[in-house]
Amino acid sequence: MWFLFAILTTLSWGTADLFYKKGSDSNDNYSHLKVGIMVGLVMGIHAILYMLIKGLQFDPIDMVKYLPVSSMYIISMLIGYFGLRYIELSISSPVQNSSGAITAILLYIFFPRPVGWINIAGIVFITLGVIGLGVLEKRAQTAALKAENAVVDPKYQLSILAITFPILYAFFDALGTFADGIYLDELSLISEDAALLAYEFTWLLIAIVSYIYIYFIKKEAFNVFKQPVRTSAAVFETAGQFFYVFAMTERAIIAAPLIASYSVVSVILSRIFLKEKLSTVHYAMIMIVVMGIALLGIADEM
Repeated sequence: MWFLFAILTTLSWGTADLFYKKGSDSNDNYSHLKVGIMVGLVMGIHAILYMLIKGLQFDPIDMVKYLPVSSMYIISMLIGYFGLRYIELSISSPVQNSSGAITAILLYIFFPRPVGWINIAGIVFITLGVIGLGVLEKRAQTAALKAENAVVDPKYQLSILAITFPILYAFFDALGTFADGIYLDELSLISEDAALLAYEFTWLLIAIVSYIYIYFIKKEAFNVFKQPVRTSAAVFETAGQFFYVFAMTERAIIAAPLIASYSVVSVILSRIFLKEKLSTVHYAMIMIVVMGIALLGIADEM
């Protein structure tokens, strides 16, 4: 079942990424916090409903126990939201989406276990395809800026600022996924339900603190009921998180790079809904990723 959950996670987060791009405002200094507020609220609502429907008892100590994992993910996501303000000028995609491969390497080093050649081939295909797509996106963005003769602040052009966000995202996301592999798969330190609730309630606390900061300290109005795009992103993010927890409980070393390919879903959806053009090479990279996913699916059935 891990493979199905990993695919559902990939589809959910790829869709969320599309709404993140639409909901990010480069002119709003608190855009990343506002996205985080909606994510935290939706996750909090989901956690409460999930707990009531399944009749679960939540122990707040689980939030502390799972905090090493939650904190890595939340930091990486907030960095990602902030970095979206500069996405058209960064090289984020190829760096950010390498986190899955980094996680797989870390898990293999610290928790070595037999990995068949089909799995290895699938991981390699997915990683190469995702990085290739990122490079193509960066080239397309650069060409578009040159064609429009855009005047860009030099500090955002492949500078330390532009490169820092995706590197930090990949670093913290890889650490979070590595820790999740330990917690949920290798050592089974916490149950899937407890991990899900702990993570989502932690996000709810982040949302409450962020809202207090924006509304009461910065005196900026923010109506959570008038955020359709950000709410849509939060819903798909939460759905992905639900599937993700179960995907990581069996084959974390394989699931991590597969899930990292969610950017492919985002690229395809951008082509459909945002009318972004894709070249033949784009489609070739997408097919390479699809082949990698297919190989992992075949290996899972063997």
